[in-house]
Amino acid sequence: MPAFLGVSRLIDSISQFIGKIADYMVLLCCLISAGNAIVRYLFNYSSNGWLEIQWYLFAYIVVLGAAHALRNNEHVRVDVIYGSVSERARIWIDIIGLAVFLIPACFFLAFLCWPFFVIAYQQGEVSSNAGGLIRWPVKLMLFAGFALLVLQGISELIKRIAALNGLIQLDTKYEKPLQ
Repeated sequence: MPAFLGVSRLIDSISQFIGKIADYMVLLCCLISAGNAIVRYLFNYSSNGWLEIQWYLFAYIVVLGAAHALRNNEHVRVDVIYGSVSERARIWIDIIGLAVFLIPACFFLAFLCWPFFVIAYQQGEVSSNAGGLIRWPVKLMLFAGFALLVLQGISELIKRIAALNGLIQLDTKYEKPLQ
């Protein structure tokens, strides 16, 4: 189990690093958006490329940040019984959810996204908008996002199993969002 926990720590550090990149992409997206608006209103000039780069960055933020959110237990969940059961029961709910739903679904979606990216790359797919960008980078991010979620799901599964065996302490507390 110590080797698996080492793999889990490595995956967690990758997710944390990529999550930090996603954090900076939020700032970059805001700066590009503000710059585009200023140029459009001051100089009456706009480019579809600048609009599309904002969309691409938003997509990168979402798909790259998903694994980071899972690592920090900040992901969306359906809290029907999770908050009212014991910590051991929450760990079992997480194990079943990870093993039965998250990992297989994300693996399948990554599998589906790979040819989607390859075809766009091979064909040199470009946006149909005038001044639009190439499409393969954003399609690659779809694959990368699901692949990262698979890896982070494996890391979370390892940690849950280790917690069940008493090897690590795991905080499974979940706070419902205030609405």
